Amino acid sequence: MNETLTPPKSLALLDFNNAEIAFASKTNWQLSERYWLFRAMNNPTLTKLGTSVLGWAIRWKLPVKGLIKATIFKQFCGGETVEECLPVMEELAKSNIKSILDYSVEGEETEEVFDNVVEKVIYTIEKSKQTPHIPFAVFKMTGIARFGLLEKVSAAQTLSPDEVAEWSRVKSRLHKICKATQAARLPVMIDAEESWIQAAIDSLADEMMEQYNKHLPLVYNTIQLYRKDRLAFLKSSFAKAEKGGYYLGVKLVRGAYMEKERQRALEHGYASPIQDTKSDTDRDFNLALDFCIEHIERIGVCSGTHNEESNLKLARLIQEKNLPFNHPHLYFSQLYGMGDHISYNLSKIGFNVSKYLPYGEVKFVLPYLFRRAQENTAVAGYASRELRLLIAERARRKRA
Repeated sequence: MNETLTPPKSLALLDFNNAEIAFASKTNWQLSERYWLFRAMNNPTLTKLGTSVLGWAIRWKLPVKGLIKATIFKQFCGGETVEECLPVMEELAKSNIKSILDYSVEGEETEEVFDNVVEKVIYTIEKSKQTPHIPFAVFKMTGIARFGLLEKVSAAQTLSPDEVAEWSRVKSRLHKICKATQAARLPVMIDAEESWIQAAIDSLADEMMEQYNKHLPLVYNTIQLYRKDRLAFLKSSFAKAEKGGYYLGVKLVRGAYMEKERQRALEHGYASPIQDTKSDTDRDFNLALDFCIEHIERIGVCSGTHNEESNLKLARLIQEKNLPFNHPHLYFSQLYGMGDHISYNLSKIGFNVSKYLPYGEVKFVLPYLFRRAQENTAVAGYASRELRLLIAERARRKRA
């Protein structure tokens, strides 16, 4: 966290269309690589075919790792290890952007893997003592706990004796992470996941915040505002924190499981928890920003979004409240490889900005990479937006 606070500045220089600032750290060759990748992702058919072929090739152990690592992996991941991420972190730091190292291995459910994830998170926390470039640690509960167990706890079903012991081990892992984060004074964020396991995650996050957030926001829960009930959940979480005498830590996001959520609701015959329209999600996200800024002295908030309107709104709220741009309770965050026009322009005028920097072995992070490719294809105009900015900057450089 920042120790020296800077006074509020003018937002006159904040321009998300400024591609020169967005890509100032990129060479012409890097711009060209990014241009061709986003051009490919702008084609839904090509993206679907490409991800299917790559997934098939990995399963059949064909020699495609080098191709993946040189293209989509290079765009969205920092490396296969923390050490491989260090040059990327140093490069981001030159532009006053910090890195949230995210061990993005998914789909592995063994006690050995769960314990290994804990060690990876703690290693990140320890690494933060050696570099000022890490503002948060982060992990998914499904990285340290079995999905089926979280689902059963969320549904308030009776656990078997073996499951009670398993749940106790989950809590022990969580306490181990939180104790490390308390010792290092480095906040840790718990990612949000599917709604049918989120109740268990929320309960664990509340328990950890009550114990470890007495003096500052160290444990952060993630709130997905594409759910109809999450704005109310934010407010009730704050009321609980006030009553319990601890700080609330939240990461605000729109959400990442929309199609899966709607499909499951349809299959199981219950009302979808997802907002009816995108504008409903946008409204609740912006109202959540209002609420957090209104109570910023008792809330730590990380705004994780690529939505330009919401980022501009938060910047204006910070200025209107006459808050330091680098207030320790306030962070903007975008994914590595996306939204540079937001990240670099915000950091240029002094806001706290971070990039989610995933890492892990190529074969294990493929689910994450494929989601990023599909997201850029599915989000209306997103890849096109990146392309327009890349084209504008390449043209500017040619003129110059």
